[in-house]
Amino acid sequence: MDESILIKGTRDGLIVTLGDGPLDAVLAALEERLAARPAFFLGGRAAVKVLDRPLSPEDLHAIGAVFQRVGMSIWAVDGSHPATVESAGELGLETSLAAPVSREGPAQEPMSHRELPGIVVRRTLRAGQEIEYAGHVTLIGDVNPGAEVIAGGDVVVWGKLRGVVYAGALGDDSAVVCALQLAPGQIRIGSFIATPPDRARPPKAPEQASVQGGTIVVDRWDRGT
Repeated sequence: MDESILIKGTRDGLIVTLGDGPLDAVLAALEERLAARPAFFLGGRAAVKVLDRPLSPEDLHAIGAVFQRVGMSIWAVDGSHPATVESAGELGLETSLAAPVSREGPAQEPMSHRELPGIVVRRTLRAGQEIEYAGHVTLIGDVNPGAEVIAGGDVVVWGKLRGVVYAGALGDDSAVVCALQLAPGQIRIGSFIATPPDRARPPKAPEQASVQGGTIVVDRWDRGT
């Protein structure tokens, strides 16, 4: 993964940090990263952190064009250089990632990266089918062997999970995977990956997988908490 690009999810969309290096090279890396999973990013919106880069309106247009090619939009540009702040203002973009102050009251509390948007899907995923979403995914149905669920946040399967699941796909090691019957072929959470051992019998109770102590651990899922 190109370390010049850092992507994190929030309730208001993605925060994309552009690292050091020539802008053309960084944008090429960004486009490659987004194009690798177009369905994952389609319809989303992003705030871009550009650090101390001096950017012109034309530069910001070039950045916006990369996102537009995967169906995304930009709502804010966060940079410390005065030229970048001026350019963002000319284009009508926010220049801070902080929640704006409402005319009717004080600013809202900062968004947590755990407050991602979510979708609910009501169907069974069969072999060769997949769901990709930058927020939380709740599936009412089964995930059969050969099917895949990729989510930027948590994954909850109200059924049998026997395919491949990837939670916290934007690098969130605190994401969790829950299922009424948790028996995936492979499970990934953030930067961690595991292949559950074969079981003589399927689990009899709902279970939750999470990262604990540097490894993926499966516990009984208490839906009341």
